[in-house]
Amino acid sequence: MNNRTLALLAATATETIYGINHTIAKGLMPQVIQPYGFILLRVSGAALLFWTLSLFVKSEPIEKRDWLRILACSIFGMVLNMLLFFKGLSLSTPINSAVSMTVTPILLLILSALLLKEKISWLKVLGISVGLSGALILILFQKKTQFNAPNIPLGNLLFVLNAISYAFYIILAKPLIGKYKPVTLLKFFFLFSLIINLPIGFSQVAEVAWDELKIIEIGQLLFVVVATTFLTYLLNIFALKQLSPSTLGVFIYLQPLVATGFAVLVGADTLTPIRIGAGILIFIGVYLTTAKRESRFKID
Repeated sequence: MNNRTLALLAATATETIYGINHTIAKGLMPQVIQPYGFILLRVSGAALLFWTLSLFVKSEPIEKRDWLRILACSIFGMVLNMLLFFKGLSLSTPINSAVSMTVTPILLLILSALLLKEKISWLKVLGISVGLSGALILILFQKKTQFNAPNIPLGNLLFVLNAISYAFYIILAKPLIGKYKPVTLLKFFFLFSLIINLPIGFSQVAEVAWDELKIIEIGQLLFVVVATTFLTYLLNIFALKQLSPSTLGVFIYLQPLVATGFAVLVGADTLTPIRIGAGILIFIGVYLTTAKRESRFKID
């Protein structure tokens, strides 16, 4: 199995975890933990895991000129990205968050062409368009599930800003990934994000009734820290080593597909012809975007 295939599998695994996380994270807020406290829990847990892992993986020295970019990656990828998403999720619904995240691949396509001078093929544009249509069909035909959503318009705006922040994180991280090991980068990304998020979320972490948590709630919190934070960022960096940002972005369309599949698996939802057709469109979009072709055009 070559590195590109492993990268595709890593990207798929990342979006699978994120697809499940939409519902799990929403179910914990705000009854168990407030959004900013949740983020502090995520970044502190991930920082601990990455620094522990770095004891077994030799790290390279960071060049002085790269520290500012590393700080920017931390701000866009682990501070603004998380703050905006979790606050938005506490105000809106998982389906709205899934709709809003569909703009991320489009942003990555545009930013990759403008900032990284990436050559974008017509096939990739077609793939993103087909994947987008499948994702929107799947999301818009979801069963209306009742969630506590006190301010949907504001929540949706925060989702869009989150998508923009995440896109900038991917673009900023790409040049660093060719120079440093994933663990080297991620231990500093999360260290800086921990320092920044500490005064923001400390009071909300202190409010959690830790001694009253149920076993299932503890398991859900661990899932978000270990799987949705530690594993996804590690897998994402690995995938970005082999794939372009615009190619990686199209995998985001798998999130609503996974969310639907998860609901069907646990008996909370059913398959319909529309959902099956939407899933096929998403897979076709991912295939077209990840397929290698010689004919390309460049966006200046």
